Amino acid sequence: MIRMYDISLLINASLPVWPGDLPASLKRVKKISLGDPANVTTLVTDVHVGTHIDAPCHFIDGAAGIEQIPVEFLIGIGQVVEIPPSINVIDTKVLEKAGLKEGIQRLLFKTSNSRYWAAGDAQFHTDFVGLDEGAARYLIDRGVRLVGIDYLSVAPFTDLVPTHQALLQAGIVIVEGLNLTDVPAGLYQVICLPIKLDGSDGAPTRAVLVSLDAD
Repeated sequence: MIRMYDISLLINASLPVWPGDLPASLKRVKKISLGDPANVTTLVTDVHVGTHIDAPCHFIDGAAGIEQIPVEFLIGIGQVVEIPPSINVIDTKVLEKAGLKEGIQRLLFKTSNSRYWAAGDAQFHTDFVGLDEGAARYLIDRGVRLVGIDYLSVAPFTDLVPTHQALLQAGIVIVEGLNLTDVPAGLYQVICLPIKLDGSDGAPTRAVLVSLDAD
């Protein structure tokens, strides 16, 4: 049977956010129980909350917004790549040993970061695993179109800009905040669809994997 994995984080007030960003606030402003005709909830937060996609203009002034990302980049065959827990930074050497499939244009990296989601950890951590600039350029050279990772940044906390700029300037979609806890390494149909916000530098995203082989 075909198996589906919802790899999106649940957005609520306890979800960790980037330092300085607004925590998610969901408030029921109309209630049927109080006589309103329908229940209505407001959401106040930043566009980079939880599972989200970075638009080029997030790190490149004047570049494209989230609504301009080609849909064909967001849906298609991809590979979940499991990185050993001993790895702190994904560099070119790590990628050369990671078993990347030839021709795969969507890569999702499952790292030791996933332990935070598995534990329901509400604290923001700065020692998460990310890709350095060399790794970004390695993926550009391979023709990758989408890169995802299991924490709130594709790049290490102490060196954010070079990786983001390299990927975004090359037109590569960045998906951050994936929950890959229960996902085995392998090939999947990848679906990552951001909210279509006009001119935004990012957007919350519902991300799903579909197994390719029926059991």
